[in-house]
Amino acid sequence: MRIRMLALLSCLMVGGHAYADDGVVERELRIKDGRFYPEVVTVPAGKRIRLVVINEGPGPEEFESTQLRKETVLAEGVKRNVIIAPLKPGEYPFFGEFHMDTANGILKAE
Repeated sequence: MRIRMLALLSCLMVGGHAYADDGVVERELRIKDGRFYPEVVTVPAGKRIRLVVINEGPGPEEFESTQLRKETVLAEGVKRNVIIAPLKPGEYPFFGEFHMDTANGILKAE
């Protein structure tokens, strides 16, 4: 029984490592006081992107991009992954609808 459990754990560990190195480029985007940090997120063109959006508050905020066709609302303290298909080189604006005057940014693919 113990050997089976060790074999199962070994398989799970290998599978977890494969997922962590899945070829997706990960970037972090924080929301705080109605602003995005950083305001410009640079990513490689032609790669899938995992944008980890974290709302540090206060209050709710949204990550929205009409060009990327992505939209998600995050309550204060929430962390969410936004998966973005490979992009052509260029700039893709995003904004937060709760603070339209200050919550603006650009995803820059190069």
